[in-house]
Amino acid sequence: MKQASGKTALITGASAGLGRDFARLFAEDGHNLVIIARRRERLEELAAELEKDTGVSVKVIAADLADPHSPKRIYEEVGGAGIEVDYLVNNAGFGSTGPYLELDAQSELNMVSVNISALMHLTRLFVPGMVERGYGRVLNLGSTAGFQAGPFMATYYATKAFVNHFSEALAHELMESGVTVTVSCPGPVATEFGEVSGNGKMKLFKGGGASSQMIARHAYQAMHKGKRMIVHGLKFKFLMQSIRLSPRRMIHGITAGMNRP
Repeated sequence: MKQASGKTALITGASAGLGRDFARLFAEDGHNLVIIARRRERLEELAAELEKDTGVSVKVIAADLADPHSPKRIYEEVGGAGIEVDYLVNNAGFGSTGPYLELDAQSELNMVSVNISALMHLTRLFVPGMVERGYGRVLNLGSTAGFQAGPFMATYYATKAFVNHFSEALAHELMESGVTVTVSCPGPVATEFGEVSGNGKMKLFKGGGASSQMIARHAYQAMHKGKRMIVHGLKFKFLMQSIRLSPRRMIHGITAGMNRP
């Protein structure tokens, strides 16, 4: 059990997958936590486990980030508890699969709210305090999906393009502040994301995806080093380079074939 660091990490989407893995990594290094997701029971189960195993303090906040009022409520609840956030992990997100015009309109709008608006709002609320204190780390979950358009997952790919570019721009703006911004851009990850988004049986996910623990550790280490953008694995690093050199319509066709329901 490591000595308490005195620092606190706020992690969204902490009830499963990468979010749980991030929570464990921070707790193992002695950082206190604020963990956020919709499912309170899962959060409380995780909090009890981490407090017992590592001795850190874990605050649970159940919130639906599709609700535009949630980020402000989270900020006020954290501030009301006298907690200063040193690490902000914007991990929450979801996707969908199918022709855009056949998908539920409200669900697609909710995706934009969770994947983009909540990330922006939480960043705007918590990062000024980091800048004032001269130290902070922001870790955003982007995706290799954000490097090209994604037919049959049009909204998801577009939201991740936003996250990738927003993160890099903010990282540049904060260069002299003591606060760094890292965006992790994994390919398919072996979590419940594939099933929730309806694409678990697509070609894209047939290989099962990379281990969520591996992706989380890679991102966690990159965040501490202050790296701006990371892509996990030589295969995807090569793929990202090839996308830049290939005709866009050809890339659209290949991506559509991978995503097609």
